[in-house]
Amino acid sequence: MYADIIIDISVENLDRTFQYHIPENFEDSVTVGSKVNIPFGKGNRKITGYVVGISDEAKIDVTKIKDIDSVCIKDISIEDRMIELAFWMKEHFASTTNEALKCVLPVKRAVRSKVEKIILPAVSKDVLGVELDLAVRKHYTAKERFLRELISEYDDGLKYSLITEKLNILPATISSIERKGLIKVESKTVFRNTLGKAADDAEADNDAIVLNDEQKKISDSITEDLKNGIKGKYLIHGITGSGKTEVYLSVIDEVIKQGKSVIMLIPEIALTYQTVKRFYKRFGDGISVINSRLSAGERYDQYLRAKNGDTRIVIGPRSAIFSPFDNLGLIIIDEEHEGSYKSENSPKYDTREVAFHRAEKEDAAVILGSATPSLTSYLLSKEGRIRLFELKQRAGGAELPAVHIVDLKEELKQKNRSIFSRKLRELMEDRLLKGEQIMLFINRRGHSGFVNCRNCGTVMKCPHCDVSLTFHNPGKLICHYCGFEKEMTVNCPECGSPYIGTFGTGTQKIEEMLNREYPDARVLRMDYDTTRAKESYDEILSKFSNREADILVGTQMIVKGHDFHNVTLVGIILADMSLYQEDYRSAEKTFQLLSQAAGRAGRGKRSGDVVIQTYNPGHYAIEAAAVHDYGRFYDEEIAFRRLMKYPPAWSMLKVMLCSENEPELLKETERVNMFLKKETEHINNCVNNGKITGTEREIKLFGPSKAGIYRINDIYRIIFYLKGNDYDMLTEIKDKLMTLPVEHKDVSMQFDFNPY
Repeated sequence: MYADIIIDISVENLDRTFQYHIPENFEDSVTVGSKVNIPFGKGNRKITGYVVGISDEAKIDVTKIKDIDSVCIKDISIEDRMIELAFWMKEHFASTTNEALKCVLPVKRAVRSKVEKIILPAVSKDVLGVELDLAVRKHYTAKERFLRELISEYDDGLKYSLITEKLNILPATISSIERKGLIKVESKTVFRNTLGKAADDAEADNDAIVLNDEQKKISDSITEDLKNGIKGKYLIHGITGSGKTEVYLSVIDEVIKQGKSVIMLIPEIALTYQTVKRFYKRFGDGISVINSRLSAGERYDQYLRAKNGDTRIVIGPRSAIFSPFDNLGLIIIDEEHEGSYKSENSPKYDTREVAFHRAEKEDAAVILGSATPSLTSYLLSKEGRIRLFELKQRAGGAELPAVHIVDLKEELKQKNRSIFSRKLRELMEDRLLKGEQIMLFINRRGHSGFVNCRNCGTVMKCPHCDVSLTFHNPGKLICHYCGFEKEMTVNCPECGSPYIGTFGTGTQKIEEMLNREYPDARVLRMDYDTTRAKESYDEILSKFSNREADILVGTQMIVKGHDFHNVTLVGIILADMSLYQEDYRSAEKTFQLLSQAAGRAGRGKRSGDVVIQTYNPGHYAIEAAAVHDYGRFYDEEIAFRRLMKYPPAWSMLKVMLCSENEPELLKETERVNMFLKKETEHINNCVNNGKITGTEREIKLFGPSKAGIYRINDIYRIIFYLKGNDYDMLTEIKDKLMTLPVEHKDVSMQFDFNPY
């Protein structure tokens, strides 16, 4: 047997492995993730490495392969566990070893540590006082300023940067004082601060929170399990505003008391501000933040803090699940229903499944929380595989908002062609007069959905993708898939006509209409375009939280978990936008978005209203969301999934072939199609002939077909779907596909289990 070993966990070297022979006496102890000692280089110097793969085939001449020297079995390091996790992800989600390793490892990066210089007194205050008198008599003004500051901060010392930047003291002056032996300059490595504005805003918030009976019952049940060494899986299904976060904080207290660490996952970077603000108030500097907006240096610092035990709580989106805690005690996935917890890049992992696996291996508990749980999680709770808790009342005595469903077909009959219904306009004017805040949600950014020629009908499309370009102010046409952009067309490129029109509505257009119709109202917009800068999320949310704006317009990032007590009206501009997407989860997404959006209203002492504008007021997802009835929605939707054999009733595998070379792609498609037909027929025939015992297994093949958007960024895409009542059966087919000999090198193959 042979082991593939990496010798340096760094970005540059993860792709480079070395093969070693596993001596017979180590075959039982060497596994993926094992830390081993090996002879390396011409001098055979002993170094350590990590096993990332095992096989029975030699990649080079066996006479040149060295033996593993020994296995490090004294302790299992965090690297061991993370490599094992990567190997599991590779198998479970169908990726390469390197893709999985780069995803999970706390890799070293080529970044410089942040060093801070501190000036400390090297003599007594009396001696410094004598030097100060001398500086005054000789009119050494810079030295005088420096010595006065040093004497006043004698016990703590002075930051070097403060002295040079704020007091305008030249480094030469400091050096001359140091040479006289009056001071000493020390350097220390400091971690970059990633908490941002939220930590500053949290300091003024000193209100003590007392759990209500519902919250306390859940908190007590989970903490009792933790005290008894039971590390369970829990789902907290709590209506919007029911205080799930306070339950999290209470349970975290117990985990911290046990000397364990916590990973707190949030679905959006936009939620970082609010979450950090609440956690900082409770746990101070013991928390850290990890997300994609941090610089390489900031991310490196937070990884080190977690690995060294300098922080006990990490907050962040899905990638924070790989925080290298050596004593993990709890993983919390807030708003667990969100699609952002499913990775879009290989490995296309489901964060919930990774959390369950990691918790099982590291003896940690997992809490899922949502007002609108995913069907998958709720089904697991129904089957008794997750313990279900429910919060049915809003915290603090707040009432659920009144929901008004507006039929846009009727609005048109009444000659109202505005995007704002009469009901929404009436309530907006009422709230603006009262000084209360409004949130308007539309799930499309930009100004207009598409642009076309009114003379010949030509739609302005992206030259690299099979999608229309979206109009953005000021005068830009942008592709939301590849980022291509161009100036707004003046004349039609096909017929030359000047009659170019914009159609559809996005966040920019709503903002423009509000500014025109309500010129005195202060309007903020929050979408991808306004949040590209590093601190933009915090700035927008801080302004709205501090009531520096009356109306917040945004995409779905504004409806996920935010808590603004002065918001008493939420308007959902077009509820149908997610209802007719090419996705079997479209009804589930719509119910979740509407319920979450509605939940932003009336969270304080004042009652709230929600206006849902739709062309399909009788759809069960819309009706259930309007009356906050998750049970009704779940019963209808799970029946549909079982009937149509969709997840979570069945499992699903998406196989996508991609290439810039369309003819080669079509040839490879035919080859893969023949293979899949043969495999699925074989499995189904075995079932029918009684060759497969136990639970009856069945598989269905759909495709090949062009992807919904056939070309993105000049890459063509063809898709197969396989549905089966056994996840392992789909994994077997994936494994066989991955070993299929390559005939067309220009074609890549991607796998996605239970795709979003």
